[in-house]
Amino acid sequence: MDSYDPLRDFLLRQHLPEIVLTFDAIEDILGFALPRASLRASWWEKERNPENARPQRDAIRDGGYEATRLPNDKGVRFRKLSAGRFRPKH
Repeated sequence: MDSYDPLRDFLLRQHLPEIVLTFDAIEDILGFALPRASLRASWWEKERNPENARPQRDAIRDGGYEATRLPNDKGVRFRKLSAGRFRPKH
Protein backbone atom coordinates (compact mmCIF):
# COMPACT_ATOMS: atom_id res chain seq x y z
CA MET A 1 0.00 0.00 0.00
CA ASP A 2 1.30 3.40 -0.96
CA SER A 3 1.06 6.20 1.59
CA TYR A 4 -1.21 8.21 -0.74
CA ASP A 5 -3.70 5.37 -1.28
CA PRO A 6 -6.15 6.87 1.28
CA LEU A 7 -6.39 9.99 -0.89
CA ARG A 8 -6.95 7.88 -3.99
CA ASP A 9 -9.66 5.89 -2.20
CA PHE A 10 -11.35 9.07 -0.97
CA LEU A 11 -11.41 10.49 -4.48
CA LEU A 12 -12.76 7.26 -5.96
CA ARG A 13 -15.80 7.59 -3.68
CA GLN A 14 -16.54 11.15 -4.88
CA HIS A 15 -19.02 11.97 -7.62
CA LEU A 16 -18.78 15.76 -7.78
CA PRO A 17 -17.07 17.31 -10.80
CA GLU A 18 -15.00 19.50 -8.47
CA ILE A 19 -13.92 19.21 -4.84
CA VAL A 20 -11.96 21.73 -2.80
CA LEU A 21 -10.08 20.44 0.25
CA THR A 22 -7.96 22.33 2.74
CA PHE A 23 -4.48 21.04 3.47
CA ASP A 24 -5.74 20.04 6.93
CA ALA A 25 -8.54 17.97 5.39
CA ILE A 26 -6.07 16.24 3.06
CA GLU A 27 -3.81 15.47 6.01
CA ASP A 28 -6.79 14.03 7.90
CA ILE A 29 -7.56 11.77 4.92
CA LEU A 30 -3.93 10.67 4.65
CA GLY A 31 -3.25 10.32 8.36
CA PHE A 32 0.03 12.25 8.18
CA ALA A 33 1.33 15.76 7.59
CA LEU A 34 2.00 16.82 4.02
CA PRO A 35 5.57 17.74 3.18
CA ARG A 36 6.52 21.39 2.90
CA ALA A 37 6.84 20.88 -0.87
CA SER A 38 3.05 20.47 -1.05
CA LEU A 39 2.75 24.26 -0.81
CA ARG A 40 4.21 24.49 -4.32
CA ALA A 41 1.72 24.28 -7.18
CA SER A 42 4.01 21.93 -9.11
CA TRP A 43 3.75 19.31 -6.35
CA TRP A 44 0.06 18.83 -7.18
CA GLU A 45 -0.18 19.43 -10.89
CA LYS A 46 -0.20 16.62 -13.37
CA GLU A 47 3.21 15.50 -14.48
CA ARG A 48 4.50 16.83 -17.73
CA ASN A 49 7.37 14.38 -17.82
CA PRO A 50 6.78 10.69 -16.93
CA GLU A 51 10.26 10.56 -15.42
CA ASN A 52 9.02 12.99 -12.75
CA ALA A 53 6.18 10.75 -11.56
CA ARG A 54 5.24 11.29 -7.93
CA PRO A 55 3.08 9.04 -5.74
CA GLN A 56 0.66 11.84 -4.80
CA ARG A 57 0.04 12.64 -8.46
CA ASP A 58 -0.50 8.96 -9.26
CA ALA A 59 -2.99 8.65 -6.38
CA ILE A 60 -4.94 11.70 -7.55
CA ARG A 61 -5.06 10.51 -11.16
CA ASP A 62 -5.95 6.96 -10.11
CA GLY A 63 -8.73 8.48 -8.01
CA GLY A 64 -10.16 10.01 -11.18
CA TYR A 65 -9.16 13.62 -10.60
CA GLU A 66 -6.51 16.19 -11.38
CA ALA A 67 -5.36 18.70 -8.79
CA THR A 68 -4.46 22.35 -8.66
CA ARG A 69 -3.22 24.20 -5.58
CA LEU A 70 -5.45 27.14 -4.72
CA PRO A 71 -3.79 30.51 -5.28
CA ASN A 72 -4.41 31.54 -1.66
CA ASP A 73 -2.35 28.58 -0.34
CA LYS A 74 -5.38 27.35 1.62
CA GLY A 75 -5.91 24.06 -0.15
CA VAL A 76 -6.32 22.12 -3.36
CA ARG A 77 -8.99 21.96 -6.05
CA PHE A 78 -9.64 18.50 -7.48
CA ARG A 79 -11.39 18.31 -10.86
CA LYS A 80 -12.86 15.07 -12.12
CA LEU A 81 -11.19 13.64 -15.20
CA SER A 82 -13.31 12.82 -18.21
CA ALA A 83 -14.05 9.13 -18.73
CA GLY A 84 -11.54 8.90 -21.58
CA ARG A 85 -8.70 10.28 -19.43
CA PHE A 86 -9.44 8.20 -16.31
CA ARG A 87 -8.18 4.64 -16.23
CA PRO A 88 -8.07 3.18 -12.70
CA LYS A 89 -5.29 0.71 -12.04
CA HIS A 90 -7.47 -1.63 -9.98
